[in-house]
Amino acid sequence: MTATRFLLLGPPGAGKGTQAALLIEKMAVPQISTGDMLREAVAAGTEIGQIAKTCMDRGELVSDEIVIGVARERLAKDDASKGFILDGFPRTVAQAAALDEMLSELGQKLELCVAIAVEEEPLVQRLLKRAEIEGRADDNEETIRNRMRVYRDQTEPLLDYYRGKGILAEVEGSGTVEDVAERIGKVLE
Repeated sequence: MTATRFLLLGPPGAGKGTQAALLIEKMAVPQISTGDMLREAVAAGTEIGQIAKTCMDRGELVSDEIVIGVARERLAKDDASKGFILDGFPRTVAQAAALDEMLSELGQKLELCVAIAVEEEPLVQRLLKRAEIEGRADDNEETIRNRMRVYRDQTEPLLDYYRGKGILAEVEGSGTVEDVAERIGKVLE
């Protein structure tokens, strides 16, 4: 695999976290998931966690300022100097511009944006099932549908942003985990 600094992009439930977990084993680079970091802050009851919980419970995005701050701290750690897999950040064009700036400051650049494409209705059903299994309070139908709307409005514009930079690779996200992993592996080569 050639690309070692890349972003997994896709709607909620598209399998970004699952694919990132498979890739970090092969690549020995960290997965940087702002969603996981924010959920940890919520569980710890930190000030950022309390602010994030209010947004997450409504299915809204946490403010750019908080997410960018969390990402900046994480990307500056030594283990990210050899590469990283971004999962859940950036979620807006403003965050993407901030990412470009922070990576430039670190002497790095994003090599690829891998967009996982999946139809919305199967994702809603997948997330409802995940909510039952994992007991995730932020995954009820109303919140999930709002997250999908937020994704379409605020995150989908990143497809054009990265297409314009010439680093967008779109992969079909339906099928088995292994099928999707194989498709992603091919675009990373």
